[in-house]
Amino acid sequence: MPDKKSIAEIVREYIGAHPSIMDCLKYGIINYSALSRMIMDEYKIDNMVAVLIASRRYAEELQKEKKFLEKKIKQILKKSRINIKTKVATVTLKPGWHVFLKLEPVLKKTLSEGYLINIIQGSQGITLILLEDYLEEVENLIGKDNIVRITKNLVEISVKSPEDISDTPGVVSYLSSNLSSVGINVIETMSCFMDTIFVVDEKDMVLAFEALNRCID
Repeated sequence: MPDKKSIAEIVREYIGAHPSIMDCLKYGIINYSALSRMIMDEYKIDNMVAVLIASRRYAEELQKEKKFLEKKIKQILKKSRINIKTKVATVTLKPGWHVFLKLEPVLKKTLSEGYLINIIQGSQGITLILLEDYLEEVENLIGKDNIVRITKNLVEISVKSPEDISDTPGVVSYLSSNLSSVGINVIETMSCFMDTIFVVDEKDMVLAFEALNRCID
């Protein structure tokens, strides 16, 4: 029979399952009494003082961690740069090795022209992020039967950071949260070594750039 969880463990479990509450704790903008009552109701606890103390202690830990991480993130982003590509499209393909083989000619061509097609592979499909100029060629090579969806009129915004981004947790999350905070719908995102790439609708380009630029300014 497993040991009964302590109140401190219950508090951490509850907060961990509610990211919005965790964010409020990190910024110190929460009603601890109200939070404690929510936890007590959820877990049928009747010790208000213990839950309140555990919540405040966990908040102190989160705030210290936030200050440390945010400082490191901002140091990274101050040395980062933003690049924008317009007239971008995404092509979602059916998964399969035969699809990759068909892509070889266009990948060779784009590389020779100094352009790199970004490829995201998932369990249900393969997504290409590419300039619209190469769409027709990809369609002809792959065949319409292997194409699930094409989305045009997109913009690719990449944030190029120094190498130590790979050792700094939270950078991608920090950038993503700044985009979501202004209502940007990120259509595709990927991170590769020093590059963090966001694909957004063309109409959101200026707002997305401003949000990311605030992060690195």
